[in-house]
This record gives sequence, structure tokens and C-alpha cells, in this order.
Amino acid sequence: MNYLSAENLSKHYGELILFENISFGLNKGDKVALIARNGTGKSSLLKIIAGLDTPDDGSYIINKDISFAFLSQQPEFDDELTIDQLFETSHSKTLQIIRNYEAAIEKQTENYNNQTQAEVDKASEMMDRFDAWDYEERVKQMLSRFGLHDTGQSIKLLSGGQKKRLALAFTLLDKPDMLFLDEPTNHLDINMIEWLEEYLSSSATTLLMVTHDRYFLDKVCNSIMEMTRGNIYTYRGNYAYFLEKKAERQASEQKSIDTARNFVRKEIDWMRRMPKARTTKSKSRIDSFYKKEEIAKSGITDRQLKFDVQAKRIGNKILELKNVSKSYGGKHLINNLSYTFKKGEKIGIVGANGCGKSTLLNIITAQTEADSGSITKGETISYGYYRQDGLKFDKNKKVIDILSDIAEVVKIGKNQTISVSSFLTHFLFEPKVQNNYVYTLSGGELRRLYLLTVLIKSPNFLILDEPTNDLDIETLNILEDFLASYPGCVILVSHDRYLMDKLVDHIFIFKGEGEIKDFYGNYTEYQFEQKRLEKQEKKIKTEGEKQEGKQSPKRENEKPKTRLTFKENLEHKQLEQDIAELENEKAKLEDKLNSGKLDYDDLEKTSIRVSEIIDILDDKTLRWMELEEFKD
Repeated sequence: MNYLSAENLSKHYGELILFENISFGLNKGDKVALIARNGTGKSSLLKIIAGLDTPDDGSYIINKDISFAFLSQQPEFDDELTIDQLFETSHSKTLQIIRNYEAAIEKQTENYNNQTQAEVDKASEMMDRFDAWDYEERVKQMLSRFGLHDTGQSIKLLSGGQKKRLALAFTLLDKPDMLFLDEPTNHLDINMIEWLEEYLSSSATTLLMVTHDRYFLDKVCNSIMEMTRGNIYTYRGNYAYFLEKKAERQASEQKSIDTARNFVRKEIDWMRRMPKARTTKSKSRIDSFYKKEEIAKSGITDRQLKFDVQAKRIGNKILELKNVSKSYGGKHLINNLSYTFKKGEKIGIVGANGCGKSTLLNIITAQTEADSGSITKGETISYGYYRQDGLKFDKNKKVIDILSDIAEVVKIGKNQTISVSSFLTHFLFEPKVQNNYVYTLSGGELRRLYLLTVLIKSPNFLILDEPTNDLDIETLNILEDFLASYPGCVILVSHDRYLMDKLVDHIFIFKGEGEIKDFYGNYTEYQFEQKRLEKQEKKIKTEGEKQEGKQSPKRENEKPKTRLTFKENLEHKQLEQDIAELENEKAKLEDKLNSGKLDYDDLEKTSIRVSEIIDILDDKTLRWMELEEFKD
């Protein structure tokens, strides 16, 4: 069933063309990720099809028999309302059904007859259909899930992140048939992202979302729609399949561009000596020249850019924390943290929102004072601090002036410099954009510009607090390449698990009540270890419960387990065989998913089976690890 059809949509802002004559559709069950560079109109496109903006040209149709909801990147509410009042006064479909039911009951109480009974029966049927009987309980559960417990609180007192979580809860409550989500994972901690990931992937809701979170994209979406240079390209598969096919497309485009350029070079001399006789043959040759020239100037495939900024020299003494503690209003955020930073190490920080991650960064950079303990910084250390709330530009300045006020040139290597303009161009700010005013930039472009104001100072100790919010995937790939080769120290607070896995050596986990655990490994390794420990604890608890009531005394001299029994050895060998077979099946199914040849039903069945295999592999691998500890 077709849910959405868009034909020849175009949107301009003055001379800026966001997209032109793009067409696409959504069918029931599609879960599509829309990706593109910042500033190319992703949010504008979602607003148009959600009915909050109008296209300059083109049209779209949404199936009249379905419901849909839209999550904005920057939600707006009536700040004078409380959270409770927002839900009470909302125009949600479920609330309207509840009000209709209450009105029918009241009408029947006043005048009982066949007509009022029929109205109550119809209203009850709608209550059943939309699961409206437990709506209030669902509201409480959803708000609690997103960390919004004080529902009597005024919305104007909420932070930007809390407002985003409130909007997400509000969007999901009615269980719409189709969702348009603009950067849904921004301002969510990792636990919330994983919950949302599971919720959307298991839901029957049709989905079109803008996201830069590649793990989230891979788990939730079955298609990727790329918007580039005003065109739409659709890829039926996961993120790896998208990268492969995009590279093939770009190679094909580049070949056409190179062929056109060669033609133009040969013809340009002839064009300069254009014959006076305007024969049919010469006119045809002239027309061909202009067509090829247009292709030759069409440019061109995306650049392979690098964040190659020189860092200041770093000495032997980096940073030392000794017994650092911090509390606010009786809530312990950091309790006796001690750590000595080493050259070149990259540390990730994860934890629930409000647990003290940003507080630690502010203490390290001397913007907040610790309650106790000491912080000793090496003399050569120069911080580059990217803050969540750092977007404080003069919006009436030009883009290039923001950086020129900091430095006239940029050091990119030993005794090498480039101009500020070249530096901006390297980071996807084309020359024509550099002279635009800051207020014309999109949210992602502002974030990218802010990042450049940090890097242009050549710091040797980078502290990045949620740097991935609002950045497009292309910029993230560039940032990852830079950080991977960056010679200085890095502290990274991020909910982007892909980024964490690719970069960090170890992780500080904020567990709450001031406890901070140092785990050596990346986020996925930490997550896997947590699952193993949870399973182990569950097994111990189950075995303990089985032993309860048994009167046989525990043997005092019972020796701890040191080797596997014969039966466990057989199990260990079987697990190795099972894991290999499952990995092989998983690889074959992923190849099918990435082929782009499956119809919707096969795609759904294959995706479900891959998820099942991943769960089985986790269980079998955890058991194998338990047995491996006692293997001879």
C-alpha cells in the first residue's frame, strides 16, 4: 500500500537551491533514512511533507486513511504550560477519541435510547482500536522512559534536550501509521537510544527519518535515501550497501565528467576560432560543446577531505586528577576520581543524562571548581573545548570573519600554513558560502563552524562534548579520520556508538551516585561484557534459589572449579561449531540484504532472521566465554 507520493518537489531560499524536481514514495512498512550534507534541505523536505512548509514547485499526497506524526529537530512548545497541561490540551488523535467516548457516555446518561447506545458502541470500538483505555498510564510510562518524571513542571524550565525528549514521547504516544523524525537521537543518552532503536525496529510504523547515527540507521532502516546536488538516490539495503553503491555511482559520474572534460579541452580551441559559416554541422558541434561543458562543470564528485590541523607540542606531564569530588544539592556526581592521562590516549565518556559528564569536563578545564581533590595540568597543555552550548556567534557576521578573528592563517603541518578561506573550503564551506552571514547557516553548518573555531587554535588536548549532534555523516567521517590520526589527547562525550567504537582506547562509565568505572575497550566491548556479567549473575541467582530449602551442608573444603567436566568439554566444542555455522549463515543473509534484489516481504523476513542470529550468537558466545575460562 502506498503511503506517500512526492512528485517534482523544489525548494529555494533566494538564490540558494535546496532541492529541485525530486520525486520519491513511501510504501507501508518502509523504514527509510534520509541522509545528505548539512544545509541541503533535509529538514525542509520533512517539514514540507508534514504540512508545516510549502514547496516552491511540485506536489505530494499522503494516503487519507493513515495517521502520521512529525518530530522536529528543534521542537517548539507553549512555554507557559506544564507537561501535564500540554498533554491535556493536545490535539492528539487518541485524546480526541477519549473525549468522544466521554461525550457519548454523558449523552447516554442524559437520554438513554438506541441512538445514544449506538454512539457509545461506536466510541467504545474506537477506544479498542486505538488502545485508548490505558492512555494515561501510557503517557506516564513514556514520559518516565524519557526521564521526564516531574509532569507538573513548567515547559519553560526544561533544557533543550528535555524538550526534545518530551517531543519524542509526544510523537510516539498515538502510535501513528507513519513517522517523520528529524534527528531523533540528538540529546538522548545511549540507553534511551537503544530503547528507541528496539521500539522502532520492532514496530510496524512506516518511517522516514533524518539521522547521522549509523548503528541506529542500520538497526532500524531497510532503505537509505541520499539527497545530493539536488537529486535523490535510493538504496535498498543497509549502511554498508549504501557506501558500496554510492562509491560505484560516484565512479561512474566521475568517468562521465572526465570524458566531458577531455572533449571540452579538444573543442575549446575550435570554439575560439568558431567558423563564420553557421552550417548545420557546425551548429550541432557547438550545441554538443555546451552540453559537454555543462557536464564537465557539474563537479564533480564529493571531495575526500581531511582534518589535518597541526597540534601544539605536548610535554611529558599531561593532566593528573587526584581524589576529585563534586556534588550539587546533595547529589553526588563525581566521587574521589583519580586518573593520570597519558600521551595520545583517547577516552570516551558515557552515562545517563544529568549524571555529571559535562561537569567533569568543566572541572578539567577550570570552568567549574571541584568540591575536593586536585587537578594538575602540564605546562604545555592547550585545551580545545567543544561545548554542547558553545554556539554563541554574532549572527550578523560573515562566516569567514568568524575564523579570521581568531587567526589569519592556519597551520596544517610543519612550517606549512593555508589561508582561512582554504581552511573553510576544506571543511565543506564553499567560497560563495564563506561570505554569507552566519544567520543563513543550518544547525549542522553552525556546529561544523563551531568545531573549526576549536581546531583552528591547534590544541593538543581535545575535549569534545557531544560533537556529533546535527552533523551530517560526511562530516562525521572526516572528523573520525582526523581524530584517529590526531597526536594529542582526546576526551569524547558522545552517544554515537559508531564513533566510540572507532576511536576510543577505553571508557569512563558514569554509573550514578558519583561512581565512575574505567573500562579498557570500546563501547560494544563494554556492552558485551555487561551482558556476560548480567547472564552470569542471573545464573548464580537461579542456582542459589534452587539450593534454597536443601538441608545438605556446604562442604568446608570444597575446591573452586579449575577445569571443565567431560560433558562441558563436549559443550565447548559444540559451541565453537555452532558459532561458526551461525556466523556463516549471518554473512550469507547480510549479502542477500545488501544485494538490493529482495522484495519487501523477503527483506523483512531476512532482517528478522539476522536479528535472531545475532541474539543467539550473543548467548552462545557468552556461554563459550564462561567455559573458555576453565579450558585446559
